[in-house]
Amino acid sequence: MTGIDPVLYEKLAALPETEIGEILRGELFTSPRPAPRHANVIVELCDKVVGPFRHGRGGPGGWWILTEPEVHLGGEVVVPDLAGWRRERMPAFPDSAAVHLAPDWVCEVLSPSGGRRDRVIKSGIYAEKGVPFLWFVDPIARSLEVLRLTDEGWLIDAAFGDTDTARAKPFDAIDIPLADLWPD
Repeated sequence: MTGIDPVLYEKLAALPETEIGEILRGELFTSPRPAPRHANVIVELCDKVVGPFRHGRGGPGGWWILTEPEVHLGGEVVVPDLAGWRRERMPAFPDSAAVHLAPDWVCEVLSPSGGRRDRVIKSGIYAEKGVPFLWFVDPIARSLEVLRLTDEGWLIDAAFGDTDTARAKPFDAIDIPLADLWPD
């Protein structure tokens, strides 16, 4: 827990299971577990990327992909909706409760209550820690934005909507039909 405020972390650890806690910029943020529409996007994206990228079925393999991992990045504790690490950077699967290595890809599913936090605060932390790819999925607007980290900051690499079929970095070896992400 290097760099993490122990008092804030104790408060985070004491949260009920119905809440997700994060320590961002020295402040504890809480949010409820994802609503069904939000959770559906997470499940569907896992279905699309885990087989090809974690297991090598129909894709290159070589990734660890986790849902809602607790990631410690210096003094920050982030819980992205999905995160992935290339196995060449994280050869062994972590046995600890938290991952202490910045992901190679993060996906945040936007919600009305947490969208600003994801887009402003967390995206800044991800950039500072060198996360190369960040996806924002908006289940209400039915869109996927793919951001790539450059020396100047985040660059929108691609944007897809509604029924598009996405080839989205770093998982552009496969097609992701966005219509599958929306339950209706």
